[in-house]
Amino acid sequence: MIYLNNRDMLDQTLNFALEEYALKHLSIDETYLMFYRMAPTVIVGRNQNTIEEVNMDYITKHEVTVTRRLSGGGAVYNDPGNLSFSFIAKDDGDSFNNYRKFTEPVIRALQHMGVDAKLEGRNDLTVDGKKISGNAQFVTQGRIFSHGTLLFDVNLDNVSKALHPDKAKYESKGIKSVRSRVTNIREHLAGDLDIHEFKAQLLHYIFEGEDRVPEYTLTDEDWTTIINIAKRRYRNWEWVYGKSPEFNVQKAQRFAGGRVDFRMNVKKGIIEQLSIFGDFFGVGDVHEFEKELIGVKYDPNVFSEKLKSVDCHKYFGKIGDEELLAVLF
Repeated sequence: MIYLNNRDMLDQTLNFALEEYALKHLSIDETYLMFYRMAPTVIVGRNQNTIEEVNMDYITKHEVTVTRRLSGGGAVYNDPGNLSFSFIAKDDGDSFNNYRKFTEPVIRALQHMGVDAKLEGRNDLTVDGKKISGNAQFVTQGRIFSHGTLLFDVNLDNVSKALHPDKAKYESKGIKSVRSRVTNIREHLAGDLDIHEFKAQLLHYIFEGEDRVPEYTLTDEDWTTIINIAKRRYRNWEWVYGKSPEFNVQKAQRFAGGRVDFRMNVKKGIIEQLSIFGDFFGVGDVHEFEKELIGVKYDPNVFSEKLKSVDCHKYFGKIGDEELLAVLF
């Protein structure tokens, strides 16, 4: 096994790109291990509806990155207090959905540190019945990666703030996240460690005390490809939001100028149908306003720019663009 050292970069779009690069471009006969931390980030599963999973108001105000991974499963919030691991290996035909095979080295390492970790259910690691790790996998071209979180010292208050939509009503065919009771690993260690010491000990135990952990050295050419993968996929609006399943949105709010009720159908992140109801007073026909938004990305930044180019008061009286944005996101 070879350690793939990402030098503790906190840009999760690059970490995912590095993982994908290793999966598709490095030697098929080698097994690689990488760890990654990240700045505050929400990661949605491959088959989820991004808008349904995140609190758009919170992530916009707090500049939380949102991206989508290749693997399935539910949405997670991570920050620099989380340490994720990824095993990238040849698919031997007995690997996909075999989470024990890939989590066992991590469980043994945690137990060496005094953490009574167990694999429970299909793909979770727990301590005293509380979740410390969720795992997911992806297979392509005879290769597999199996990756998982390790909640070491995550701000757990922000998990619910970032992941729970803010009183929005959505109906979609996306895979919905199951909210679990979670705990931080740091609380269960035999002796206190910071996250860098924690990672060093994981490496030590996973590589069974080897004097020198073998590393793959990434070249400038490797990094050029990795950056291009990040741009093409993990930073790409079409991948992160546009891949969301078709869904319906109903959002309403009352202001001094009246009540506004938006009902829309969104497909691949684009508004396909829109109807607006309410008791607001405007001189313009609101159907003209609806037509302005058909074909627009359901994204707060795009909406903000679009509404600046429309005279919202013409259609909604005393209700302006900022208030309309507050309804929608």
